[in-house]
Amino acid sequence: MKAFIIVDIQNDFLPGGALEVPGGDAIIPVVNKLQEKFPLVVATQDWHPEGHGSFASQHEGKKVFEKTTLGGIEQILWPDHCIKGTKGAELSADLNTGTIEGFFRKGTDPGVDSYSGFFDNGKKKSTGLAGYLKEKGVTDVYICGLAADVCVAFTALDAIDLNFKTFFINDATRPIDDKNLFEMTENIKDKGGYVIDSADI
Repeated sequence: MKAFIIVDIQNDFLPGGALEVPGGDAIIPVVNKLQEKFPLVVATQDWHPEGHGSFASQHEGKKVFEKTTLGGIEQILWPDHCIKGTKGAELSADLNTGTIEGFFRKGTDPGVDSYSGFFDNGKKKSTGLAGYLKEKGVTDVYICGLAADVCVAFTALDAIDLNFKTFFINDATRPIDDKNLFEMTENIKDKGGYVIDSADI
């Protein structure tokens, strides 16, 4: 069975949000249309506690997008974003959520970030998404959302490692950094994943 995974289409990643992805809102009509093509649709949400360790505000003298170490792992420092229970953490009101069967929240541990929809960055805790998909008999996953070069790409890489046939939908996502996106999509292809456009589905 095929599943459609919508990654982090949340207000803080959209224009005007705390960690705005350029043109992030342009993918929503594509994502809404694609949902009709899949028997199973799930979504992830960044769901950070206040004072999360990935926030630059928690590291004296550090600026947004500088790097540090968090939980023993190299960490990019972000603006405060997607704090649980806030408007910024809500899924976009323009996103059709009526077909979404499961919601999986990530980044809930203040001591480690979680880019992938499947695990935290240290691979210590699962979000439950992999088990949910496997129980449903899913073999192929099609992944979209924000941001392309971070959470969407890491979700795709983990899906490949979990032995799902994995499709990264290029025109249903937008990056923070184009150069980083090129490197991440090459990595996805090298590992056996597919980078496609929505018209290919």
